[in-house]
Amino acid sequence: MNINFLSGLLHLADPTLPIGGYTHSNGLETYVQERIVHNAETAKEFVQNMLQYNLKFNDGAFAKLAYKAAEKGDLQALLDLDNECNAIKCPREIRQASQKLGLRLIKIFKRRESFPFMEAFEKAVQNKEANSHYCIVFGVYAYLMKIPLYEALLGFYYTSVAGMITNAVKLVPLGQLDGQDILFALYPVMEKTVWETMELDRDMVGLCNTAFDIRCMQHERLYSRLYMS
Repeated sequence: MNINFLSGLLHLADPTLPIGGYTHSNGLETYVQERIVHNAETAKEFVQNMLQYNLKFNDGAFAKLAYKAAEKGDLQALLDLDNECNAIKCPREIRQASQKLGLRLIKIFKRRESFPFMEAFEKAVQNKEANSHYCIVFGVYAYLMKIPLYEALLGFYYTSVAGMITNAVKLVPLGQLDGQDILFALYPVMEKTVWETMELDRDMVGLCNTAFDIRCMQHERLYSRLYMS
Protein backbone atom coordinates (compact mmCIF):
# COMPACT_ATOMS: atom_id res chain seq x y z
CA MET A 1 0.00 0.00 0.00
CA ASN A 2 1.36 3.41 -0.98
CA ILE A 3 1.33 5.67 2.08
CA ASN A 4 3.45 8.48 0.65
CA PHE A 5 0.40 10.73 0.81
CA LEU A 6 -0.12 10.17 4.54
CA SER A 7 2.01 13.01 5.89
CA GLY A 8 0.30 15.46 3.54
CA LEU A 9 -3.14 14.22 4.57
CA LEU A 10 -2.31 14.50 8.28
CA HIS A 11 -1.11 18.06 7.71
CA LEU A 12 -4.04 19.12 5.50
CA ALA A 13 -6.66 17.62 7.84
CA ASP A 14 -5.01 18.68 11.11
CA PRO A 15 -7.75 20.21 13.32
CA THR A 16 -5.12 22.52 14.87
CA LEU A 17 -3.97 23.93 11.52
CA PRO A 18 -3.54 27.70 12.09
CA ILE A 19 -6.23 28.92 9.70
CA GLY A 20 -8.57 30.25 12.39
CA GLY A 21 -11.04 27.37 12.56
CA TYR A 22 -11.00 27.44 16.36
CA THR A 23 -12.71 30.86 16.31
CA HIS A 24 -15.84 29.54 14.59
CA SER A 25 -18.60 27.36 16.07
CA ASN A 26 -20.65 27.27 12.82
CA GLY A 27 -23.89 27.97 14.65
CA LEU A 28 -23.29 25.60 17.57
CA GLU A 29 -23.06 28.51 20.01
CA THR A 30 -26.67 29.42 19.22
CA TYR A 31 -27.80 25.82 19.72
CA VAL A 32 -26.11 25.80 23.13
CA GLN A 33 -27.56 29.13 24.25
CA GLU A 34 -31.00 27.95 23.16
CA ARG A 35 -30.44 24.80 25.29
CA ILE A 36 -31.02 22.57 22.25
CA VAL A 37 -27.51 21.20 22.76
CA HIS A 38 -27.01 20.84 26.52
CA ASN A 39 -25.28 17.52 27.29
CA ALA A 40 -23.15 14.79 25.72
CA GLU A 41 -26.14 13.07 24.11
CA THR A 42 -27.46 16.20 22.39
CA ALA A 43 -23.92 17.24 21.40
CA LYS A 44 -23.42 13.89 19.67
CA GLU A 45 -26.81 14.27 17.96
CA PHE A 46 -25.85 17.73 16.71
CA VAL A 47 -22.50 16.61 15.30
CA GLN A 48 -23.95 13.49 13.70
CA ASN A 49 -26.81 15.42 12.10
CA MET A 50 -24.42 18.07 10.81
CA LEU A 51 -22.29 15.36 9.26
CA GLN A 52 -25.07 13.31 7.69
CA TYR A 53 -27.55 16.01 6.69
CA ASN A 54 -25.43 19.10 6.10
CA LEU A 55 -21.76 18.44 5.35
CA LYS A 56 -22.47 15.45 3.12
CA PHE A 57 -24.66 17.51 0.80
CA ASN A 58 -22.72 20.75 1.05
CA ASP A 59 -19.07 21.21 2.01
CA GLY A 60 -18.19 17.52 1.75
CA ALA A 61 -19.81 17.29 -1.67
CA PHE A 62 -18.03 20.44 -2.84
CA ALA A 63 -14.69 19.10 -1.62
CA LYS A 64 -15.25 15.99 -3.74
CA LEU A 65 -16.32 17.98 -6.81
CA ALA A 66 -13.35 20.33 -6.43
CA TYR A 67 -11.06 17.29 -6.26
CA LYS A 68 -12.61 16.01 -9.51
CA ALA A 69 -12.27 19.41 -11.22
CA ALA A 70 -8.60 19.57 -10.25
CA GLU A 71 -8.14 16.01 -11.50
CA LYS A 72 -9.40 17.14 -14.91
CA GLY A 73 -7.47 20.42 -14.78
CA ASP A 74 -10.77 22.24 -15.37
CA LEU A 75 -10.34 25.70 -13.84
CA GLN A 76 -13.69 27.00 -15.10
CA ALA A 77 -15.52 24.09 -13.46
CA LEU A 78 -13.70 24.90 -10.21
CA LEU A 79 -14.68 28.58 -10.41
CA ASP A 80 -18.29 27.58 -11.04
CA LEU A 81 -18.22 25.26 -8.01
CA ASP A 82 -16.76 27.95 -5.78
CA ASN A 83 -19.44 30.44 -6.84
CA GLU A 84 -22.16 27.84 -6.36
CA CYS A 85 -20.80 27.12 -2.89
CA ASN A 86 -20.86 30.85 -2.15
CA ALA A 87 -24.48 31.15 -3.27
CA ILE A 88 -25.81 28.42 -0.98
CA LYS A 89 -24.13 29.78 2.16
CA CYS A 90 -26.94 32.10 3.20
CA PRO A 91 -25.69 33.09 6.69
CA ARG A 92 -23.17 35.91 6.34
CA GLU A 93 -20.88 34.70 9.14
CA ILE A 94 -20.64 31.19 7.72
CA ARG A 95 -19.96 32.46 4.21
CA GLN A 96 -17.23 34.84 5.35
CA ALA A 97 -15.67 32.24 7.64
CA SER A 98 -15.44 29.72 4.82
CA GLN A 99 -13.76 32.26 2.55
CA LYS A 100 -11.21 33.26 5.21
CA LEU A 101 -10.37 29.66 6.08
CA GLY A 102 -9.80 28.90 2.41
CA LEU A 103 -7.49 31.88 1.92
CA ARG A 104 -5.44 30.93 4.97
CA LEU A 105 -5.20 27.34 3.78
CA ILE A 106 -3.77 28.57 0.48
CA LYS A 107 -1.33 30.83 2.33
CA ILE A 108 0.02 27.87 4.31
CA PHE A 109 0.29 25.26 1.59
CA LYS A 110 1.67 27.40 -1.20
CA ARG A 111 4.77 27.70 1.01
CA ARG A 112 5.27 23.96 0.55
CA GLU A 113 5.00 23.78 -3.23
CA SER A 114 3.74 25.88 -6.12
CA PHE A 115 1.03 24.28 -8.23
CA PRO A 116 0.08 26.11 -11.47
CA PHE A 117 -3.56 25.02 -11.10
CA MET A 118 -3.83 26.48 -7.59
CA GLU A 119 -1.96 29.61 -8.66
CA ALA A 120 -4.57 30.12 -11.40
CA PHE A 121 -7.36 29.69 -8.85
CA GLU A 122 -5.71 32.12 -6.43
CA LYS A 123 -5.41 34.67 -9.24
CA ALA A 124 -9.14 34.26 -9.93
CA VAL A 125 -9.80 34.93 -6.24
CA GLN A 126 -7.67 38.08 -6.39
CA ASN A 127 -9.65 39.17 -9.47
CA LYS A 128 -12.91 38.53 -7.56
CA GLU A 129 -13.91 35.74 -9.93
CA ALA A 130 -13.98 33.26 -7.05
CA ASN A 131 -14.39 33.26 -3.27
CA SER A 132 -11.78 30.78 -1.96
CA HIS A 133 -14.17 28.60 0.06
CA TYR A 134 -12.38 26.22 2.43
CA CYS A 135 -13.99 23.02 1.10
CA ILE A 136 -13.02 23.96 -2.47
CA VAL A 137 -9.41 24.68 -1.53
CA PHE A 138 -9.22 21.50 0.57
CA GLY A 139 -10.44 19.37 -2.34
CA VAL A 140 -7.97 20.90 -4.79
CA TYR A 141 -4.98 20.51 -2.49
CA ALA A 142 -5.99 16.93 -1.68
CA TYR A 143 -5.75 16.08 -5.38
CA LEU A 144 -2.57 18.08 -6.00
CA MET A 145 -0.91 16.37 -3.03
CA LYS A 146 -1.87 12.98 -4.49
CA ILE A 147 -4.16 12.04 -1.61
CA PRO A 148 -6.71 9.40 -2.71
CA LEU A 149 -10.29 10.68 -2.73
CA TYR A 150 -11.61 8.34 -0.04
CA GLU A 151 -8.84 9.28 2.38
CA ALA A 152 -9.19 12.97 1.52
CA LEU A 153 -12.89 12.96 2.33
CA LEU A 154 -12.33 10.97 5.52
CA GLY A 155 -9.76 13.57 6.56
CA PHE A 156 -12.16 16.38 5.69
CA TYR A 157 -14.93 14.88 7.78
CA TYR A 158 -12.59 14.01 10.63
CA THR A 159 -11.30 17.57 10.99
CA SER A 160 -14.88 18.92 10.75
CA VAL A 161 -16.18 16.51 13.40
CA ALA A 162 -13.20 17.06 15.69
CA GLY A 163 -13.71 20.82 15.47
CA MET A 164 -17.40 20.58 16.33
CA ILE A 165 -16.69 18.30 19.27
CA THR A 166 -13.99 20.64 20.59
CA ASN A 167 -16.45 23.53 20.43
CA ALA A 168 -19.13 21.48 22.19
CA VAL A 169 -16.73 20.55 24.99
CA LYS A 170 -16.06 24.26 25.59
CA LEU A 171 -19.58 25.58 25.11
CA VAL A 172 -21.90 23.06 26.82
CA PRO A 173 -19.51 22.41 28.65
CA LEU A 174 -18.56 18.72 28.54
CA GLY A 175 -15.70 16.74 29.98
CA GLN A 176 -12.77 15.97 27.70
CA LEU A 177 -13.55 12.25 27.90
CA ASP A 178 -17.14 12.96 26.83
CA GLY A 179 -15.73 14.55 23.69
CA GLN A 180 -13.53 11.54 23.01
CA ASP A 181 -16.47 9.17 23.47
CA ILE A 182 -18.45 11.14 20.88
CA LEU A 183 -15.53 10.98 18.46
CA PHE A 184 -15.18 7.21 18.91
CA ALA A 185 -18.93 6.74 18.37
CA LEU A 186 -18.84 8.70 15.11
CA TYR A 187 -16.04 6.75 13.43
CA PRO A 188 -18.44 4.44 11.54
CA VAL A 189 -20.71 7.38 10.69
CA MET A 190 -17.78 9.25 9.13
CA GLU A 191 -16.75 6.21 7.09
CA LYS A 192 -20.32 5.63 5.89
CA THR A 193 -20.69 9.30 5.00
CA VAL A 194 -17.53 9.21 2.89
CA TRP A 195 -18.93 6.39 0.74
CA GLU A 196 -22.27 8.19 0.43
CA THR A 197 -20.51 11.40 -0.60
CA MET A 198 -18.53 9.60 -3.29
CA GLU A 199 -21.77 8.27 -4.80
CA LEU A 200 -23.90 11.38 -4.19
CA ASP A 201 -26.31 12.43 -6.94
CA ARG A 202 -25.19 15.81 -8.32
CA ASP A 203 -28.74 17.12 -8.06
CA MET A 204 -28.60 16.67 -4.28
CA VAL A 205 -25.61 18.97 -3.83
CA GLY A 206 -26.57 22.13 -1.92
CA LEU A 207 -29.46 20.53 -0.04
CA CYS A 208 -30.96 23.20 2.21
CA ASN A 209 -30.61 23.01 6.01
CA THR A 210 -33.10 25.67 7.07
CA ALA A 211 -32.83 25.31 10.85
CA PHE A 212 -29.04 25.41 10.67
CA ASP A 213 -29.10 28.55 8.54
CA ILE A 214 -31.51 30.25 10.95
CA ARG A 215 -29.38 29.41 14.01
CA CYS A 216 -26.30 30.72 12.22
CA MET A 217 -28.09 33.98 11.40
CA GLN A 218 -29.27 34.28 15.00
CA HIS A 219 -25.66 33.95 16.14
CA GLU A 220 -24.93 37.38 14.69
CA ARG A 221 -27.22 38.92 17.31
CA LEU A 222 -26.55 36.82 20.41
CA TYR A 223 -26.14 38.89 23.58
CA SER A 224 -22.77 37.29 24.34
CA ARG A 225 -20.49 35.31 22.02
CA LEU A 226 -17.31 33.29 22.38
CA TYR A 227 -17.07 32.51 18.66
CA MET A 228 -17.14 34.55 15.46
CA SER A 229 -19.81 32.32 13.87
